[in-house]
Amino acid sequence: MQISRQTVFLVVDDFEVMRKVTSTQLSALGAERIVTANNGVEALQILRKQHIDVVLSDWYMPMMSGLELLKAIRSDAKLYNLPFLMVTAEAERERVAEAIACGVSDLLVKPYTTERLRQRLDKAMSCRPRAMPAAGLNGSGAQPAAPAASHAPSGKTLAARTARPPTILIVDDTPDNLHLLSHLFKEEYQVRVATNGEKALAFCCSEDPPDLVLLDIMMPGMDGFEVAKRMREHPSAESIPVIFVTAMTGDDARLKGLELGAVDFVTKPIDPAVLKPRVRNFMRYVALRKQLQADFDSMLDTARLHDDVDHITRHDIKGPLAGVIGLIQTLAMDESISHSKQLTEQLHLIEETTQQVLDMINLSSQLFKIESGSFVLDAKPVNIGDLLQRIVDISRASFAGKNLNVLMKTGIPTSDGLPQAFGDAMLCYSLLQNLVKNACEAAPEGSQVSITLHDQDPLQIVIANKGVVPEGIRERFFEKFVTEGKPGGSGLGTYSAKLLTEAQGGQIALDVSDESATTTITVVLPRAQG
Repeated sequence: MQISRQTVFLVVDDFEVMRKVTSTQLSALGAERIVTANNGVEALQILRKQHIDVVLSDWYMPMMSGLELLKAIRSDAKLYNLPFLMVTAEAERERVAEAIACGVSDLLVKPYTTERLRQRLDKAMSCRPRAMPAAGLNGSGAQPAAPAASHAPSGKTLAARTARPPTILIVDDTPDNLHLLSHLFKEEYQVRVATNGEKALAFCCSEDPPDLVLLDIMMPGMDGFEVAKRMREHPSAESIPVIFVTAMTGDDARLKGLELGAVDFVTKPIDPAVLKPRVRNFMRYVALRKQLQADFDSMLDTARLHDDVDHITRHDIKGPLAGVIGLIQTLAMDESISHSKQLTEQLHLIEETTQQVLDMINLSSQLFKIESGSFVLDAKPVNIGDLLQRIVDISRASFAGKNLNVLMKTGIPTSDGLPQAFGDAMLCYSLLQNLVKNACEAAPEGSQVSITLHDQDPLQIVIANKGVVPEGIRERFFEKFVTEGKPGGSGLGTYSAKLLTEAQGGQIALDVSDESATTTITVVLPRAQG
């Protein structure tokens, strides 16, 4: 893909030299509009003031890391669709999985060349933001995502490169040393040589950098320390392992080398029996680092495939359910049925239950956004009284076999009308339906479950039932997967209720009275004004 001159890039890195080098690489790819920021906080300020098309961010930065910046972008409705390329040396799969779950567009593993940067930008800008499903939430949870753009497997270039022997760059101003080391490694590796620091640095910062550098320290002009320092300032070279091969044996020299990122020191005169296994060991590390990009690409591809399958599955389920609702509505209006009040009520209950399933399918994506910090509430007045009454009617029918007295209390004069909550109707319905269902399941046969709406600001809904929550789980009642003594229970009902309540600016609390053998859950939601 050719980068448009009009595309605006935001480069985020706390290291000024890296910002300049990345900007230079983008310019070489045809970019003309490049903005820079030295941390995530500054980047967010820029994003909210001016138009940006693509974000390239380093992972580790002070004040706000790249991951925190990604979360902030994905939780902002105006910025949500921005392609986000994370540049990282991160090797922990769990942390990379977190970035993928938060909607990173692509990952670029250090070290990288301008060509690899172009490939990653191509992929990031061709794929819409994606999200992995929330764990355990009805087997669904991913937002609809466009199928991933068709690309050659991102590991292809990497595989082509790793098919050849790894490359060692030997840097020394003494021809005899160059000859000795070249002869020592030529059977196992590709060997390049440089007789001074300037040539060595040019090799390391090229589009085809070496995999390991054997670097002399004492050289005329640019010495080995300066070469190592300059390498750490370029994306093609900053992660290349360096082994200093030197006659310097003092602690000061060793400490300075370690500060510059040296992985080992070898003392002259060289002992081949010592040097060869050390190099071989570091080449194993190099192979693992090269494999990271392919591994992370596979993780991203798997996540995108999961999204696609999940989207298709939900689409295929929602279609028939919508058809069922249409058939029920048609039946309810049929003259041969409408005269029967009991049959009409049953049809409406079936319609409500089917609609509830549809709502849960839609809700799962919202739950994931809440978990990942990317949810944006679009609050509107909610007829909470009507919503509670529908839940009560469905619960009475669902638990008729337990002979429960499920009733709604308001204590508000009918003429005054019921107050409205200020939130999301689907979220309110789901959290309250979950809590009432749990109360009905826990209540003994023939007992009462009450749902009371208190006319306060904020609104208060109190759900009470006979029976007590086991003492061992009371402190963790709203945590994920917490359940006890409930066959088939997932431990997600109260967890999701807490998420949905807090996402609307509300609060939820549990109170258990062993004395009266009663469990009470109180939900507080913002009240619509006016």
